[in-house]
Amino acid sequence: MVETLKRIFIKGGVITPNELKQVIYLAKALNLDSISFGSRQDILLPVKENQEHLLKTYFPQFKQDVEENHKFQNIVSSYVCADVFSQTPWLSATTYLYLHEEFKYSPCLKINLVDPQQNLVPIYNGQLNFIASKNEDYWYLNLNLPGWNKNTSYPVLVYTWNISKVAKAIEDEYKNFDNIQDLYNRVNELVDSNNKVITTPLTIPFRPFPYYEGMNKMGISQYWLGLYWRNNKYDIKFLEEFCDFCMDYKISRICITPWKSFIVKGIEKDYKFMLEKFLGQRGINVRHSSLELNWHLPVNDANALKLKRFIVKSFDQNDISTYGLTIGYHERSEHPQYFTSMIIEKNPSPKMANEFETISSYNVLYCKNFDPNTGEYIQYAQNVEEIELPGLLMKLSQLYFEQLDTNSENVAKPKENKDTGIGQDKIHQCKNCMTVYDEELGDVEANITAGTSFDELPSDYVCNLCEAPKKDFIEVVLQE
Repeated sequence: MVETLKRIFIKGGVITPNELKQVIYLAKALNLDSISFGSRQDILLPVKENQEHLLKTYFPQFKQDVEENHKFQNIVSSYVCADVFSQTPWLSATTYLYLHEEFKYSPCLKINLVDPQQNLVPIYNGQLNFIASKNEDYWYLNLNLPGWNKNTSYPVLVYTWNISKVAKAIEDEYKNFDNIQDLYNRVNELVDSNNKVITTPLTIPFRPFPYYEGMNKMGISQYWLGLYWRNNKYDIKFLEEFCDFCMDYKISRICITPWKSFIVKGIEKDYKFMLEKFLGQRGINVRHSSLELNWHLPVNDANALKLKRFIVKSFDQNDISTYGLTIGYHERSEHPQYFTSMIIEKNPSPKMANEFETISSYNVLYCKNFDPNTGEYIQYAQNVEEIELPGLLMKLSQLYFEQLDTNSENVAKPKENKDTGIGQDKIHQCKNCMTVYDEELGDVEANITAGTSFDELPSDYVCNLCEAPKKDFIEVVLQE
């Protein structure tokens, strides 16, 4: 009987425990014992031909599409990273949620809403990539439209509350144009926009890929939990019990990542022990090696999973570190969309082979500076056999660590002391209560991440002790 993968759309990968239970009820109705997550923060369910009526009759609330067709697309966002990884100061978790709700239509184009300060959610793998700028409530827009020859940039910054309108107008009109200026002019005719001139080119800071699993500190009194199944088959019995736990302990949202895992944020300190007990009773492993986590594989591809296990075993036996790197596996195609540091590309079988069994061959690629955001991939090896892949990837991982030197603009350098006197440093101090803003620590209570400079603080920032405005902070030079 014919079976197809149905994609259940979850805007931005954000779902409440109760909504996830509804998906579980659907999975049960389909006689499934597990569900899978997709690359665009969606949920995947295999559906047999004689089960199609169940989706339409009993679960019409789920927006869905067939995995092979991709007629419609789920909206991807980096909401999952808010308050967990580095973030743009003005971009709050609430802003993402409002933005998700602004999309009242089902996009056919891939739309990404991303913070350039994080690196868990890919920035450029959409067709409309809205990327937060340092200007509050304004976004860069990178376009990779079907039928256009290359990526291009929108000529202005887009206002937060116009994003859905601009995206809809572009989707409706882009086929009528072949250059960005004409398309931009047309969109401006259709949308009463509040654009802003781009004064600073977009730059994406490079950061090693983060560890996204396990129980981790979040702010002062909360935690976040990342859960990962290496085979991307999430047991629905466990998920149902987990949803009940979340509702009992006031955990309001579950976030799906593009790496086929999920993250739960906002776990109160008092509930941490109970959650650890809950996971332990069910034998849930929450500390996989980076060798396992940093892979991106196609869904339901048994050969890809088998190849990954072979390579991971070789890495483990040789004590190889891949921290900060990501590895993808893909069938070679004409217009690939990769977003990992290194790629194993499987070559198609020769057409002349027909029914004869052939030995698979692979290409190995890596991106410039091992930074997927460059979009530039370099061929490292071509037409190699499976047995050669672990050794090639080990050499590539060594090359990655070699190029992480102090000449890189991404590596912090010692501050130069331009003064002729003894060493000095500058701080910003509230003139009313003498509280110091520490750039290295940020301000957790105000949702300001560590490493945020004083100049990058939002205009409405206030002293965390006396609530004096930002303008009441004065620059003070510390002498040693």
